[in-house]
Amino acid sequence: MKFSVFQLSRIGGRANNEDRMGYCYTQESGLFVLADGMGGHPEGEVAAQLALETVSALYQKEARPVIDDPAQFLSRALLAAHHQIIRYASQKGMLDTPRTTLVVALLQGSSATWIHCGDSRLYVVRDGELLVRTRDHSFIEREHEQAGLSKLELLNRNILFTCLGSPNKPVFDIAGPFPVLQGDKLMLCSDGLWSSLSDVEIVWQLARQGLSEAVPELVEEALQVGGRSGDNVTVLALEWETPDTFKSTTGQAVADSAVDGGFASTIQTGSTDNLNDDLDEAMIERSIAEINEAIRRSAAKKI
Repeated sequence: MKFSVFQLSRIGGRANNEDRMGYCYTQESGLFVLADGMGGHPEGEVAAQLALETVSALYQKEARPVIDDPAQFLSRALLAAHHQIIRYASQKGMLDTPRTTLVVALLQGSSATWIHCGDSRLYVVRDGELLVRTRDHSFIEREHEQAGLSKLELLNRNILFTCLGSPNKPVFDIAGPFPVLQGDKLMLCSDGLWSSLSDVEIVWQLARQGLSEAVPELVEEALQVGGRSGDNVTVLALEWETPDTFKSTTGQAVADSAVDGGFASTIQTGSTDNLNDDLDEAMIERSIAEINEAIRRSAAKKI
């Protein structure tokens, strides 16, 4: 499995950067994660970091060297991250919980599977054309998919109706496995990018040049449009390829960092008090039970 990757995050016009991103990989599998801590709630950066650390820890535990069931793994990982945020808020005695969006892509073999909750997006570009773009969990995106929104939904059309860390169980979408071909580009980004640039502009930049040129230009353009009040802008992009080595954002070869079933990651852990290598197994088991129950109800409705 070979790919090139480039990541960049800028603070924009905000007081601090609440976006988090990173990737992990073995020789046969790669996990790419981006979270955008939500303003209007406390410690959004903590929620985003907890999401990254939880998903990464589960991947490190289960990628031997691949994930057996990508869709099921991503579902469990997202719900485990949600529970870790709730747990953190409870331990701290917080009146309001930290919250974050999340988008995660898992690539292995020659296919990609991804999950998202909120309005952090994933784009897939092939031969200069947009193949896939995730749909935000906001009323304005729902308006595009169905007619007849209520008056309340119209008033709140730009507001998210789900995220990780809220009192309600998060709503999420899973897609894949999606076949990836030589030269395909996948981009994960926070709303600081796409809210300032159109899909046409994003695809054009990704299509016309390499990631090391396209990503900085996209981020800079978004910062200029956002101005002094602009949001954090974060991008994690990869290109599927077949050379003998692939390069990280620092230009160093990393293909040999995950040999013999080993694991490598750019996600830094240990920044929060309550998350350690031993995840709350009871919460993860509850997450699995919730997924199985949702699948059972969905199957019952189809009969």
